[in-house]
Amino acid sequence: MTEQIQGGRLAAQAIDAEGVDTIFTLCGGHVMPIYEGCRLEGVRVIDVRHEQAAAHAAEAWGRINRSCGVAVVTAGPGVTGVVTAVANSFSAQTPLVVIGGARPLAQAGQGALQELDQRAILDPITKWSAVCMQPERIADYVATAFRHALARPRGPVYLELPMDVLFAEASGAPARSRSEARTFGDPREMMKAADLLTKAERPAVIAGSGIWWDGGWKQLRAFAENGELPIFLNGSGRGALPPEHPLFFQHARGKALEAADVICVIGTPLDFRLKFGRFPEPAKLIHIHADATELGRNRAPDAGVVGDCAAVLGILADGVKTHAGRKAWLENLGAADEAWWDQHRPEIESDSSPIHHYRLGAELDRVLDPGTIVIGDGGDVVAAASRVLRIHRPGHWLDPGPFGCLGVGPPYALGVKAARPDKQVVVIAGDGAFGLNGFEFETLTRLGLPAVFVIGNDAAWGEIRIPQIGLYGEDAEVATRLAPTPYERLTETFGGHAEHVERPEELAPALERALGAGAPAIVNVMLDPDAMAGHAYRGM
Repeated sequence: MTEQIQGGRLAAQAIDAEGVDTIFTLCGGHVMPIYEGCRLEGVRVIDVRHEQAAAHAAEAWGRINRSCGVAVVTAGPGVTGVVTAVANSFSAQTPLVVIGGARPLAQAGQGALQELDQRAILDPITKWSAVCMQPERIADYVATAFRHALARPRGPVYLELPMDVLFAEASGAPARSRSEARTFGDPREMMKAADLLTKAERPAVIAGSGIWWDGGWKQLRAFAENGELPIFLNGSGRGALPPEHPLFFQHARGKALEAADVICVIGTPLDFRLKFGRFPEPAKLIHIHADATELGRNRAPDAGVVGDCAAVLGILADGVKTHAGRKAWLENLGAADEAWWDQHRPEIESDSSPIHHYRLGAELDRVLDPGTIVIGDGGDVVAAASRVLRIHRPGHWLDPGPFGCLGVGPPYALGVKAARPDKQVVVIAGDGAFGLNGFEFETLTRLGLPAVFVIGNDAAWGEIRIPQIGLYGEDAEVATRLAPTPYERLTETFGGHAEHVERPEELAPALERALGAGAPAIVNVMLDPDAMAGHAYRGM
């Protein structure tokens, strides 16, 4: 006779069977059997200070592993606490499994503790949701949740396990229920894409997060080199080509999109980051994406390929050829890149105090090891630093994605360090953004997971304040000023290493001390609140 075990342990076994060795949670009685199951099955349980952080951390654990993380939350406010993080995952098309507790089925509709129609809240921002009503089906439901989360387009899912189902005993062996098969694209569309790129005199390639998720950075490099194609990277695609590669361009994207005769977009949607696909009409568009519904959104492609980025690029790398007249185009793009650096060199090398955002990015670029995983969590400070700070390896840049969700930095650091404890992790955070989930610094110190937080402190919600003043005048600063808070003093309560920086020459030594401290660290950098005046607000 098959052994009967508690439903919570069945859930833990099924999570473990998916290769997940860590879950993220904020404790609650409705899901207590899952904790006991994880203890017995050797699955690590990391407890946080807010459910939103649990879901963000689980998403980051999945991102860095190119897999799917798990957040376990209790009923009612536990489930509602993850809504923002789930919405962020949904917008970014990143996989995430949220397991929510619920009142016992036997008490449905009777006004039980924390009773709520939880699926109705999460259905609009998940790919799939379900309630498991029998303990013997728990393993099946967990496997199904992972299948939906990881199927293209990837995204978050919600599985509800009521309290009486988790406490009940049953049997049920976990089993994976998905295929690793990849889609290679319609051969006719692939031929059109290869032909357009081969004949193009002024091609431009934009590669996004799909490159990382599909493991396509080697194929991207071969594709670029075989076709002599200029590459621009965004999202999790950053680092797919090393910054010194002659076909990688960073600051010439606007020029390229205005003048290109063929634009190839890979693994990213035609959203606001790419002007909703509103490129000059003469340009031909190639769009490669795993989600068929993205092809044609905002602009119909001349060649549309539904497929896995690595699989498609592996074929296109053999199909594209160099064009004899492309040398001048590449030289023009290189000149545009250099022109940006020349234009902003005074700011990058500025010795002014408070410190300029670009100078902060330059010091980070000088100090950080190429193997550092960098997390961006903020507005102006992240936008500015990312223009100067180079990312050297695939998967070594994390940001929230198109949802623009602030507060991801501390929980992302937690998720990344849980998955890669030996990696150096640095969070570039705005002072406003850090405040949203800053108490997760306590989680990092409590668990002994060192990460360095570089807080760009302009005592404001700078990305909103500057256009606010530009639109309405100096007297119109409403709800956008903060105090110049000494965030480094959190270490006096939580532990960790502290640095306070006011002058540019203090930056590098402070960063080096923080990186060498072997403990969670806060480097509080006082920035010029008006340094980014003239910088366009990206949401308008």
